[in-house]
Amino acid sequence: QVQLVESGGGLVQAGESLSLSCIASGTILRPNAMAWYRQVPGLQRELIARATSGGQMYYHNEALKGRFTISRSDGADTIYLQMNDLQPEDTANYICNLLQSPANYWGQGTQVTVSS
Repeated sequence: QVQLVESGGGLVQAGESLSLSCIASGTILRPNAMAWYRQVPGLQRELIARATSGGQMYYHNEALKGRFTISRSDGADTIYLQMNDLQPEDTANYICNLLQSPANYWGQGTQVTVSS
């Protein structure tokens, strides 16, 4: 079993920054990939970026790459998402994912709300 716990969300004003964390615990295998998604109620879950256990980073949404940065602790199963210049359209539940094929695990998410 794997557990994912996100933290760092909150309410901010437009233009401010937040840093999210996700810690994975349990039976963690390698290779694996951890990722950040976000979801707005009624819309499809959106992949933001992924970080592999081998140190590769992949940004699915190039439009966010300039403001959002994913990182991963060396040797640890923890990922971070640094979000700068947040805008109201970034309001969503930010969800952590761990893919260790064939299993796929999800956290509960941390809510980010950006006011204008």
